[in-house]
Amino acid sequence: MANNIMVDVMIRKANADDTARLEAFLQPFIDDGHLLPRTFIELEELLHRFFIAELKGEIVGCAALEIYSRKLAEIRSLAVSPKAQGMGVGKKLVAACVQLAIENNVYEIMAISAEENFFVACGFDYTLPKLRKAYFLQTRDEL
Repeated sequence: MANNIMVDVMIRKANADDTARLEAFLQPFIDDGHLLPRTFIELEELLHRFFIAELKGEIVGCAALEIYSRKLAEIRSLAVSPKAQGMGVGKKLVAACVQLAIENNVYEIMAISAEENFFVACGFDYTLPKLRKAYFLQTRDEL
């Protein structure tokens, strides 16, 4: 069944008409703590680097690539509807973001997530060549 459904899932770049739909799609993931909140303005600013997975006109997944510099980009707001999880939608969204980074000649892509096995399966690793690692320091509990 998953293969038949995957044939129908389309990955495309977001457009201005998608902003409100994206905001509504992301809200449950924000509410349950899986994603950080994004304002409508933030979504609008990232829209040209947002990808949407649709099934029969319904958003079932999304991801954005925020490019900080030629050196670094981040995959942000990756979310897949529970009804579409396990069908490769997330991997296709990550692949679209990676391809966009390559097209923009970005050197490294990072992803901050609790889903480490997923990102490892997408080719990400904890360390970069020469054993470089990313370190984080949180300065407060909430945004």
